[in-house]
Amino acid sequence: MTLSSTFPDARFHDRFRDLCHAPLPRGLRDEADGMSWDGFLAAYGDTAGPLSLDSWECTDTGRLGLQARTYHATLTVGDRIATSCASATGPIGALTAMLYDNGIALELLNFHQLQMGRDTVTFIRGTDGSADEWAMAWAEDATSSALRAVIACANRLSCR
Repeated sequence: MTLSSTFPDARFHDRFRDLCHAPLPRGLRDEADGMSWDGFLAAYGDTAGPLSLDSWECTDTGRLGLQARTYHATLTVGDRIATSCASATGPIGALTAMLYDNGIALELLNFHQLQMGRDTVTFIRGTDGSADEWAMAWAEDATSSALRAVIACANRLSCR
């Protein structure tokens, strides 16, 4: 299932609630009230920006439990391609550390993940210390959805 143009004339909040059997996260509901499906995706979705996550890998795949794992990524930051490595207890912590190492400050304030059929939709509200923004991403697995939402949030903050 893709989000783009799925329900072009429907209000996003109503259609999302029908599909996920859950409302949008508190705080985003008022911002998105009355927005069309396509309008919401254009405003909050993981559209293009100066930052992209080009590759992602956890190199400690055999380890179990709550312990730090090592992650490697290739990021495009503007015109620059950066290879990054971070150790963290999860992929979101590793990605935010990699962003920070590349000059992009992002603190997550809210995190919501919901299943929509076989897919996962992630809503994130983040701040760079001076402003905060909501962002959303959709993917077949929870990790990809979360990582794409973090990138979308960083891009929304950079466009302010």
